[in-house]
Amino acid sequence: MIGILADVNAQGHIEYLVALMQAEPWSEFWQGLGLTFRRFDDVGLSADAGDREIWQRCQAEGIVLITDNRNDEGPDSLEATIRELNSSDALPVFTIADLDRFRANREYADRIVERLYSYLLEIDGVRGTGRLFLP
Repeated sequence: MIGILADVNAQGHIEYLVALMQAEPWSEFWQGLGLTFRRFDDVGLSADAGDREIWQRCQAEGIVLITDNRNDEGPDSLEATIRELNSSDALPVFTIADLDRFRANREYADRIVERLYSYLLEIDGVRGTGRLFLP
């Protein structure tokens, strides 16, 4: 079972993404993979949790973070954390490349769902990659 964690800064967008993932024609993938949707409070994170804490919690809980804006500003940033702590068995972070376009363009949103499912179906093959952009 794989968990999907919505980044607090993009929670509404990720909720929309999950709704698309659970709808036809994708619902069989959601069920078949045993996916679960999680929010920060579901996994004991506060809204102001740092990137390092978030990444470590994702690894400990076996969940993938979906975000749009985690950056490389400082030693505890997401990028710095991945560079320092990433290993061959670490789950990737998925970043939606254009969050505004995702919400406004259904075709783009469908491409994101398709790409995300392709990664999740082969999750062991993308472990250790650090960050993957959608689409």
